[in-house]
Amino acid sequence: MEKCHENNIAVILDFVPVHFAIDGFGLNNYDGTPLYNYPNDAVGKSEWGTCNFQHSRGDVCSFLNSSAYYWLKEYHIDGLRLDAVGNLIYWQGNSGRGENREAIRFVQNFNKGLKQRVPHTLLFAEDSSSYQGVTRPVEQGGLGFDYKWDLGWMNDTLDYFMKTPEERPSFYHKLTFSMMYFYNEHFILPFSHDEVVHGKKTIIDKMYGEYEEKFAQVKALYMYMFAHPGKKLNFMGNEIAMFREWDETKEPDWFLLKYPIHDSFLHFMRELNKIYLTHPSLSQYDFSERGFKWVDCHQEQDCIYVFKRMSDKETIVAFFNFHNVDKTYTYKVDHPETLTLLLNSDNELYSGKSHNLDKEIHTKNEIEMTLPAYSAQFYIVK
Repeated sequence: MEKCHENNIAVILDFVPVHFAIDGFGLNNYDGTPLYNYPNDAVGKSEWGTCNFQHSRGDVCSFLNSSAYYWLKEYHIDGLRLDAVGNLIYWQGNSGRGENREAIRFVQNFNKGLKQRVPHTLLFAEDSSSYQGVTRPVEQGGLGFDYKWDLGWMNDTLDYFMKTPEERPSFYHKLTFSMMYFYNEHFILPFSHDEVVHGKKTIIDKMYGEYEEKFAQVKALYMYMFAHPGKKLNFMGNEIAMFREWDETKEPDWFLLKYPIHDSFLHFMRELNKIYLTHPSLSQYDFSERGFKWVDCHQEQDCIYVFKRMSDKETIVAFFNFHNVDKTYTYKVDHPETLTLLLNSDNELYSGKSHNLDKEIHTKNEIEMTLPAYSAQFYIVK
């Protein structure tokens, strides 16, 4: 762990206080009775065939609290990602069955207690429910997490990129809907392990179209992800555009980097990450309306989206064309602007088509811009 910290790498542990395996050497009927789990299978067995923790018992809650604290204190883990939080909030994860008040109380005490003892700890909720206040402080009636996975964003975004260009106008607002609820919580945008296993295909393989089309779109997709408000989660292998689903018994397919299109994609991802880390407009006001502004979200037929990200020091305007043909777009401004190109997903350095986009654009009221097919561009606004 210290080696990770010496190299500026934080470690987040997956912690599961919802349920536990039924293995005979585990907690199932620990003393011959359902000590940690419920005696009633209707609420005692989860959808995965595992045993649900009985959070109404003080000794069970104490065991979970102590286990988490031990990892944080003794192993210097930097944070915990709690799995299946929706199954803690609602009985069996079903809102129709009502809230599990004892489990909610456990989560609040768990998060509040860890923050008091290890203040720097980061706490993440993997929660697919619409329960409000997941990242609100416990003192204000919330659950006390620092961040919540935005699984709605993930599902809508990947579903959109699976559509054909002809279908996308009808699904255009799958990519605008997230900003209608985004400020309700502190969200993370997750492309996690769950999205690259069990026959779901990898991120690049989910993209519509043939081989080169997939690469063009996945670059534009990642620029959309990094420009969208919220913290980012990208699972290993995605950075080299792996087509093979994740297998924990094998290492990532590093041999792919012998192929120019995969190698250039890795260089693209490095540059995108560098831009994210060095340009505060992409992160400073993630959870404030000060940090985001739609410029145009009504180009349904052309599949064009334009928005700005702002910080105290700079503004970036992001252009996206998710259609399969080049588009001419009229960019209108209230005040004169100078746009300096920061990143173009279609650049030949990244196996693009080397469109000759202007490195600098001056506009007083409006200007016509060429947006290449399946592409994204970031410009710094001055």
